[in-house]
Amino acid sequence: MNIEKLKFPIGEYIPNISPNKSEIKRWLLTIESFPFVLKKLLEGASNEQLNWRYRPGGWTVKQVVHHCADSHMNSLIRFKLALTEHKPTIRPYLEDKWAELPDSLQDDLSSSLMLLEGLHQRWSLLLSSLTPEQLQLEFIHPESGQIINLVENIGIYAWHCNHHLAHIRNGIESNGAY
Repeated sequence: MNIEKLKFPIGEYIPNISPNKSEIKRWLLTIESFPFVLKKLLEGASNEQLNWRYRPGGWTVKQVVHHCADSHMNSLIRFKLALTEHKPTIRPYLEDKWAELPDSLQDDLSSSLMLLEGLHQRWSLLLSSLTPEQLQLEFIHPESGQIINLVENIGIYAWHCNHHLAHIRNGIESNGAY
């Protein structure tokens, strides 16, 4: 399989800064259901499979799972900052370095899965309560200087959920080829 297809199995993110209500509802459902879809996907995966990579040079399945916990925690905080401060500059983090820390290298996924379940429950509650005005609130990403509004960030993270579910699926189905 083509490396680019393995890197972006559902395609690269395409910004949608003006989604309709149906698209937003679909995104919210993706975010809400992510922990349950993830658990189902990992059901029966062995420690050996958790150490398989989704592409050559990519993270292992377990690193992707732990990354989702890290990334989604950061995202919830970014939403809260945008809701409580005027156009805050968010704090980036070095996700590749975080993926090499001991907690991201452990085979036991239970803490990240529990974290994702509780986090997504709170995050979904917050996101579904946002008014049209709140959805237009923004934050600044300092690495790119990009101004991102909350409705776009919902779309980014719905894509992020599906993107990494596809990585995990590819890793498990790779039979350790990468």
